Amino acid sequence: MPSLLELIDTYNCDDACRELLVDLRWPHGIACVRCGSTSVSALTTRTVFDCNDCSHQFSVTAGTIMHDTHLPLRKWFVAIYLMCESKKGVSAKQLERVLDVAYQTAWYLSHRIRKAMANNPLEGPTLVGVVEVDETLVGGKAKGKGHGYRGNKFWVAGAIQRDGQVRLEHVPNIKKGTLQGFIGRNVSPDAEAVYTDELRSYIGVGDTWEHHSVNHGCEQWVGGGVHTNSIEGVWSLFKRSLMGSFHKVSIKHIDRYLSELEWRFNNRDNPRIFIDTLRRIVTTGAMPYAELTADAA
Repeated sequence: MPSLLELIDTYNCDDACRELLVDLRWPHGIACVRCGSTSVSALTTRTVFDCNDCSHQFSVTAGTIMHDTHLPLRKWFVAIYLMCESKKGVSAKQLERVLDVAYQTAWYLSHRIRKAMANNPLEGPTLVGVVEVDETLVGGKAKGKGHGYRGNKFWVAGAIQRDGQVRLEHVPNIKKGTLQGFIGRNVSPDAEAVYTDELRSYIGVGDTWEHHSVNHGCEQWVGGGVHTNSIEGVWSLFKRSLMGSFHKVSIKHIDRYLSELEWRFNNRDNPRIFIDTLRRIVTTGAMPYAELTADAA
């Protein structure tokens, strides 16, 4: 991935940004977003295209996450770069300061980028080899409540292939059916083994996979090669993000934050993560502000 200075030097105007987006959205030639025709003309007076077949006019950002944006494209590029590069994520307050925009603009911008990061997830159970599975409780303190209060907390399940990719999911509880359903959606039947802690909800995992566990309650953290240290490291990273960058995360938006972490972690060795994220930006449908702020179903 280029440095931030290289990015700013290369894409120092909206025309340069727009040219890259056109190449990413239409690698085989510009096509009308309404009828799909490739008989398209570029207008000289505005930065839009005109379809010669249906006369529809459209821009490179039409119908995408950037739809109807009034923010300069170079600011979008900087925001995307920072969210890809920062290991613990970037808060809307920080984007507000860096981009010199209103907080509401920065907040809406960051959630649209997170939605694009979540677009086109890998389908089916894809984790193979040795897979570690764990669950964690996420949420902040509640004023006036005791230490054990969980009314403002929620569960997240995670599975990670050793030296591979991670899958994260907000789950309603940690009952047997819930956690084993999560494992079934993400771990290939051909996986070598599944390692967990001693939670009783994992009883029965051995019916499908070779299953080993460590007893954290008895302070057993490693037993031979059996441990869940890799997924515990992901939880540590996520919770440091919550404490250091975001401070608090609503259960309504938790899926997008998990998708952001998952995308960034799974592309930790990808030098083209910025370009790959941009490609998702121009291939993900629009998310109107009213949709983002609507009450959860």
